[in-house]
Amino acid sequence: MFTIEHDFDATVVTIVDEGEAPLLEDVIISAFAECVTVEQHDPRTDRVHKITFSLQQLRDLGAALDLPEGAYRLTPVEE
Repeated sequence: MFTIEHDFDATVVTIVDEGEAPLLEDVIISAFAECVTVEQHDPRTDRVHKITFSLQQLRDLGAALDLPEGAYRLTPVEE
């Protein structure tokens, strides 16, 4: 299950782990104009871990999900 909320400065997607136990904590993804953050609470340390992606890093991650092993550099598409 997931939710989508449009805040003033970001779109926030919360992904809820469903299914059989053990379940993991919710993942919160916030998309801003200049970056995307991913947060998850760690119940062992009672801390929230946050990772920030630049838009370029996010684009590279999206491309990497569909590619085989290797090193790549994406180049802009000329229009």
